Amino acid sequence: MRMSQGVEWALHTCLNLTYVESGQAVPTAALAKFYALPPAYLNKHLQALVRAGILSSTPGPRGGFRLARRPEAISLLDVVTAIEGSGEAFPCDQILREGPGGRPDVDYRHACVIAGAMRHAELAWRRELAGRSLADIRAEVETRYPDTPRNTRERFAALLG
Repeated sequence: MRMSQGVEWALHTCLNLTYVESGQAVPTAALAKFYALPPAYLNKHLQALVRAGILSSTPGPRGGFRLARRPEAISLLDVVTAIEGSGEAFPCDQILREGPGGRPDVDYRHACVIAGAMRHAELAWRRELAGRSLADIRAEVETRYPDTPRNTRERFAALLG
């Protein structure tokens, strides 16, 4: 499965917003400049995160985005689903109906061994993402790269300058 680059952008942006002072909103322009991303395209993903209740937005010259929930309450699956949607990664088209011995009265989405294996794999993938929060990722980043919170705040201060 290949996710869109919007998932990477959204996850990194959400992580960066965990380091912003409580209540501070960061404009799209600053969030985009942080990684040299196209602002309009990033904003499309930020709006999807707002619709999913992951971010909140404040309009106006001092507006921008902030986390709408605590990092502990935001799973990686929440972010992926906000960007990619909740559809199945493997939508079985039931091609067995057209093969030898295929029957029109059988629901091959449930009878097909391949569809079952793919559903099982997707469930494991979703469980893993649901079990990891933004706070978990933040803790791991801070363990590996202890300067990240300070560096992130300094970079935003320079961008908002």
